[in-house]
Amino acid sequence: MRLAKVSQRHSVWADCFRLVEMGVEAGFTIPRRTDFRGRTHHLLENHTILKTFKGLGVRDDLIPGMEELGIKTPTAIQQEAIPFLLEDGSDFIAQAQTGTGKTAAFGIPVLMGIDPKFRGIQALIVAPTRELAKQIGKQLFRFTKYSAEKIFVEVLTGGDHFDRQCAALQRPTHIVVATPGRLLDLLDRKALSLSSVKVLVLDEADEMLTLGFRKELAEICGITKSRRATWLFSATIPDGVRRLITEYMSPSAHTVKIDQAHVVNRDIAHRFIVVREKEKTARIAEFLKHQGADRGVIFCRTKAGATGLSAELAELGFPVDVLQGDLPQLERDKVLRSFKKGRFQFLIATDVAARGIDVEGLAFVLHHQLPDQIEYYTHRSGRTARAGKKGVSIAFIGHEEKGDITKLAKELGLNFVEMR
Repeated sequence: MRLAKVSQRHSVWADCFRLVEMGVEAGFTIPRRTDFRGRTHHLLENHTILKTFKGLGVRDDLIPGMEELGIKTPTAIQQEAIPFLLEDGSDFIAQAQTGTGKTAAFGIPVLMGIDPKFRGIQALIVAPTRELAKQIGKQLFRFTKYSAEKIFVEVLTGGDHFDRQCAALQRPTHIVVATPGRLLDLLDRKALSLSSVKVLVLDEADEMLTLGFRKELAEICGITKSRRATWLFSATIPDGVRRLITEYMSPSAHTVKIDQAHVVNRDIAHRFIVVREKEKTARIAEFLKHQGADRGVIFCRTKAGATGLSAELAELGFPVDVLQGDLPQLERDKVLRSFKKGRFQFLIATDVAARGIDVEGLAFVLHHQLPDQIEYYTHRSGRTARAGKKGVSIAFIGHEEKGDITKLAKELGLNFVEMR
C-alpha cells in the first residue's frame, strides 16, 4: 500500500510550516506544544487552513460520511496526525486520551492509503477490547458511505462465531480491525495472511499491555515485519509502551502529545454533588426520577459496586442493567444491544467494560465514584454530548474528594459547578 498524498505537490502542511517560519521571522509568537520526547512542535490551531478536513488533505468523498457522524471540525490530534500520515506515513506515536478523535486521526489516512483494486489486507488495526474494535470498524464503514470505490473492512474479535469469521475472510478484505487473541487464533488456523500489510495501527497500546497482551503484540509485530509503518496511539506512555516503541518502531518516529486541555468535549457541563457514601444511591435515584425520557450511563469504579448499585436501583423500580467485566461475552453483547435499542433507560458500567461504548443520544453521565485515572474521566464523560449535542457529567463525591475535583479541573481545563 502506498499512502496517498494530498492532491497538490506543495501541500497544505508544507505551506503551514512556511507560515510558521514567516511568523517567527516577523517577530510573532507562534503557539507551540512539547511532545513526550522533549521535542517542540509549532501549532497553528487558530489558522483557518487547519480548521477544515479539506484543508488537512482529506478526500472530498470521505467528508460527507464524517459529517453525518458529527465530525465536522478537526480536533487537536486530527490536526496533528492526518497531514503527517497522509504526506509521510512513516512511524508515528501519539499520546492522546480516549475521546480526542483518534479513530478519525488514523482511520482517514488508512482509508486514503488503500488500493481498492488489490484484494489483500493492506492495513491492520489492533485494539484492546471487542467493543472498541467493533466501534472502529463501524466508523470506518460509515466514513466510506459516499466513497466512489468500495473498501472492505473486517472486524475480528472474540465472542463471534469462529467459522463465520473464517468464511468472511475469503471475501476481498482491505482492512482488518482485530483484538490480539482472536487475530492470532485465526492466523494459527491460516484463515488469513498479513503478508501484504503495510500499516499496523496499535490503538490504546497502554490498555492492551494492561490487559496482558504483551506477548501477542510482539508476535503481531513480528508477523507484520514487512510493513512500511507502525502508528501507535496511547493515553499514557508507561515503561511497557516505551519498550514496545524501542523494539518495533523507528527511533526517529514522529511523536505528538496532546495536552489534557484539548481532550474534553466543550459541549459537556461538568457538575459535582457532595454526599455521604451511604446516601449516594438515594441521591442518584432522586436525580434519575427527574430525567423523563432522557437516557444515561452511571459509572462505578469496581465490578462489585456496579452490580450492587444496579440491584439497588432495580429494586427501586428504575429500568437499569449492568455492564461489567465478569459477564460472559454473549451476555455483555446482549446488554449493550438492548441499551442501544432503548429497552432500558440507564446503563451502569465499569470503566474497562465500557471501553468502546458508542450509543447515540445519551443526555448525561453520572460518576458513582471518581475514576482512578484522569483519562478515565475523559472517557466516561465523553459518552454524552456526541455529534454536536449538549450533555452533563455529574460526580457524586465525599467531602474529602473536593481536592480531586480541583485537580481534574486544573488538569483538563474544566469548570466544575457544585450542585446542592
